[in-house]
Amino acid sequence: MHTVAVLAPPDVITFDLATPIDVFGRARMPDGRPAYRVLVSGMEPTVPAGPLSLSVTSGLDELERADTIVVPGRNDPSVPTPPAILDALRAAAANGTRIASICVGALTLAEAGLLDGRRATTHWRATGQMARDYPRVTVDPDVLYVDEGDVLTSAGAAAGLDLCLHLVRRDHGVAVAADSSRLAVTPLYRSGGQAPYIVRNPPRYATTTLERVLAWIEENAHRDLTLSDIAETAHTSVRTLNRRFHDETGQSPMEWLTGVRVRHAQELLETTDHGVERIARQAGFASPTNFRSHFRRLVGVSPREYRTTFGARVGASA
Repeated sequence: MHTVAVLAPPDVITFDLATPIDVFGRARMPDGRPAYRVLVSGMEPTVPAGPLSLSVTSGLDELERADTIVVPGRNDPSVPTPPAILDALRAAAANGTRIASICVGALTLAEAGLLDGRRATTHWRATGQMARDYPRVTVDPDVLYVDEGDVLTSAGAAAGLDLCLHLVRRDHGVAVAADSSRLAVTPLYRSGGQAPYIVRNPPRYATTTLERVLAWIEENAHRDLTLSDIAETAHTSVRTLNRRFHDETGQSPMEWLTGVRVRHAQELLETTDHGVERIARQAGFASPTNFRSHFRRLVGVSPREYRTTFGARVGASA
């Protein structure tokens, strides 16, 4: 029987831990037999998990005998992973064990060097950190999960469910995976990625020299702003402004402005029943067509689809 070892690192996110335990533990073959043997492995018999303490069924030595290892995220992924866990993951990978991560568990895999030269994803709030700290990893911030064969990574929370069902489908076929998806009351295939959930250019910035001009853009994004307007506000030349924006935000000034406008439009779609023409105008876009184009490019769905998913109430057509 295929053995899945779910790693329980210190400060593990309980949702990430529970997802693979539930999906693999409840998966059944067509004749009713369990599809997997599921273990929970940790460094110590008791593992701290936020406000909880969890008892685990096996130690790290069990990872060597597992067919698949699932690595959940930790509440504070900036804390270094215990060396014993990194060593155990490297040894398992060297032995050909399939390893998957949920949410910011991808940072643990990256820390172990298992994502070097690979494409990977993680929760959108951590994609910047992973790209910065692990430049040998090709980070895809928009997808729900990435399958690199022997190493798989998923985005935040619910995307871990998508990844686990994907693994069931790989191991035992569509029929077994479909049955597991019905038990989980979730689609077997979920279209799109995590782009609609990403907060674009939030008003709190991790920057110093541009803080004043970013705040000004936040307040004036609805206006017909030009690059020269922004440079004048920053008391600098257009060339210097472009350089500073790229250095501190990774975007051009106009790209940042568009991101702010899209975020404002998202807020309006969530909280009002205004039509697309009014929202385009309020957010600062030149036309509804221009608004729809930029919105779909950055969010991955149309304004109408976004409102259907996130809106408190559905009103005029978007």
